[in-house]
Amino acid sequence: MTDLLVKLYDLPDHEELTTSLARQETIVRRAMASERKQVAVWVQQLFGDGWAAESQVSFARQPIACMVAVSGGRLVGFASYDSTCRNFFGPIGVDPNFRHRGIGQGLLLAALEAMAHAGYAYAIIGGAGPMAFFEKSVGAFPIPGSTPGIYQAAIKRV
Repeated sequence: MTDLLVKLYDLPDHEELTTSLARQETIVRRAMASERKQVAVWVQQLFGDGWAAESQVSFARQPIACMVAVSGGRLVGFASYDSTCRNFFGPIGVDPNFRHRGIGQGLLLAALEAMAHAGYAYAIIGGAGPMAFFEKSVGAFPIPGSTPGIYQAAIKRV
């Protein structure tokens, strides 16, 4: 899958999206250290071992490089960055029962904004799955020659 590039100095305003999520009683925030295990278990159950491992690495960063979406006190989404490689965004996932409500976009923008505040000018979305989502949400564009990218050397399951 192709890597995408995002200009962090040109992110869209997301005040309206944050307000919309708040009306849905959903907040997007940085995860807390005490939530590491709960987030990893949730990610593993919905998205598998690989993403769970990446989410755990994001908790080793300071500040924690994992954003969570919480609705009614329940975890409904996450987004990590600086886990597989520095300056890489991802993975990101939303509970299937909570999709198409703006939560993924809220997580994406919160994480990318945190990366911008950390001093990055650009972010790489590694092996982007739903490219249209990233292109529409933040103007991401393909990096020529980035397929298969860093994930080609991953250990295969037997």
